Amino acid sequence: MDLRQLSPSIAVSAQIRPDEVAELAAAGFRILINNRPDQEVDAETDHDAMEKAALEAGMSYHYLPFHPGQITPQLITDFTEAAGGRGPVVAYCRSGHRSTVLWALSQAGKRPEAEILQIAADAGYDLSPVQPLLASLASRKG
Repeated sequence: MDLRQLSPSIAVSAQIRPDEVAELAAAGFRILINNRPDQEVDAETDHDAMEKAALEAGMSYHYLPFHPGQITPQLITDFTEAAGGRGPVVAYCRSGHRSTVLWALSQAGKRPEAEILQIAADAGYDLSPVQPLLASLASRKG
């Protein structure tokens, strides 16, 4: 598992396996957000298997599939609400990039744009392609 901390309350990761979920719960994570569409995975790691593992580990679970290139206002809202729950969050997708994009967009207008981009870069994710959307969202909230 490749956890990358974006803030004290949220980490992102590449694909997580069901047998790793209990380890996340033992580490203090309370919310699992799955941003990987089922079409990209097999039945062993689809959202049903991951939800079962999360619930068995005592974690809240949210299935918010993010298809590449298909960012919607509702997906950003749903991610923001899911990540705002009680306890530390792990969000994952294939590489962690899409989960980082959603985190960044959820932070638009709450943190300076340069800070958001730097946090993502420090975690290994280049968000320059979504910088215009980040700026647009921030200007609407500002």
